Amino acid sequence: MQRIADGVWQLSSFVKNLFNSFVLQDVLVDAGTRWASARILAQIRGRNIRRVVLTHCHPDHQGAVSKVCQRLRIPLACHEKEAGPMEGREPMQPDIGIVRLGHKVWAGPNHPVDQLLREGDDVGGFKVIETPGHTPGHISLFRQRDRLLIAGDVVANVHFFTNKPGLRLPPSEFCTNPVQNRESVVRLAALDPQVICFGHGPPLRDSRVFQLFADRCRGRLSSMVESE
Repeated sequence: MQRIADGVWQLSSFVKNLFNSFVLQDVLVDAGTRWASARILAQIRGRNIRRVVLTHCHPDHQGAVSKVCQRLRIPLACHEKEAGPMEGREPMQPDIGIVRLGHKVWAGPNHPVDQLLREGDDVGGFKVIETPGHTPGHISLFRQRDRLLIAGDVVANVHFFTNKPGLRLPPSEFCTNPVQNRESVVRLAALDPQVICFGHGPPLRDSRVFQLFADRCRGRLSSMVESE
């Protein structure tokens, strides 16, 4: 595991920084694909993990959730709009072919959600920020004292074909509402985060780069409004 800051660790993955999970104090945030179960359990062995939290219910984030929760006998928490897909009562969103294929290849078993998270809830010393757009109930996590942000998939810091770092939005076809996702980027930038961690890609410690990216998202939103 890589130490990011006080009480914050990023777990190692099969391809470095591609599918990220984090430990925040006693909380595991996201759990890769179902093929990551053994790797995740090995890395958190000996740690007092008391809860698993999902930023959103996609196959590359919920894959090992059920196995980790069952093995450690700990609860699962996510936003109420992600509970249906996590429990198998609703399809993962957006409900398109590539997401359904990812479900077959990467997703783990359905699992009961024990706690529904909302704006302002505490997760390992971080505040829940509702950041919809990629999925309806996507959340990010922010710690005020050192301005550390767990962004989830609102924005990635990697090119998925070259694996080179670089900020980019999730492809629009993977978003339930691409405009709303841009708005979420702008909202996160307003928090003035100094360290940003992502569901995909390495941590970013240059806040200016993130602010410039958010400015481009803000400009795109403005142009869309003007064209209406």
